[in-house]
Amino acid sequence: MLTVENLTVRYGAVTAVRDLSLSIGHGELVALLGPNGAGKSSTINALTGLVDAAAGRIVLDGRDISRTRTEDRIRAGLTSTPEGRHIFANLTVAENLRLGAATRRDPKGVRADIDRFLALFPVLSQRYGQAAGTLSGGEQQMLAISRSLMSRPKLLLLDEPSLGLAPKIVVQIFDFIGQLKAEGLTLLVVEQNAAQALRFADRVHVVTSGTLRYSGPPAGLADEHGLLNLYIGG
Repeated sequence: MLTVENLTVRYGAVTAVRDLSLSIGHGELVALLGPNGAGKSSTINALTGLVDAAAGRIVLDGRDISRTRTEDRIRAGLTSTPEGRHIFANLTVAENLRLGAATRRDPKGVRADIDRFLALFPVLSQRYGQAAGTLSGGEQQMLAISRSLMSRPKLLLLDEPSLGLAPKIVVQIFDFIGQLKAEGLTLLVVEQNAAQALRFADRVHVVTSGTLRYSGPPAGLADEHGLLNLYIGG
């Protein structure tokens, strides 16, 4: 599905990601873990085309998308839910969901998908005509993920979906992520909350200071001490 080869991201003289390689197979949930400032979000931004990679290749379903525009990557099936949610606060829940389907030309399918997400998240149904900026943090995250899914992506990138949420809501969000995986969606989940990300991950990549430190099954981390050692360089 996705192959990343020797990805490097720079901001001026600062290298945020250095020579990173990873892969995601069809139907997999892969977790990208690391402390704050590790280069996780820079990796996501390079995959979506929001920042240019200084070096490396990004291949989606056999097609090199390294130099394609963000909108073309979305059309190719790669969609992200960015850190901080970035919903359109002044638009209603309904309008946010429809914007997620802007590239589609199947009104009945769009309506069916909206109904599906309203059923999965009843609170969104209750807030359907309400400005998205008035929703709680957890409700906004539900909306942000649902909006991303409205484009029917092949691969969904989730950047820090637990950020700023109450523990109870975090569990609910990750239960939903696990449901998406069970339905066959391919996901890359970027997280600092390793415990939640590892609940459903098939494979794990750990980055620190922009460099890949571990790549393999969750069991290979052994325990939280093993993960901590990777985070602090032990």
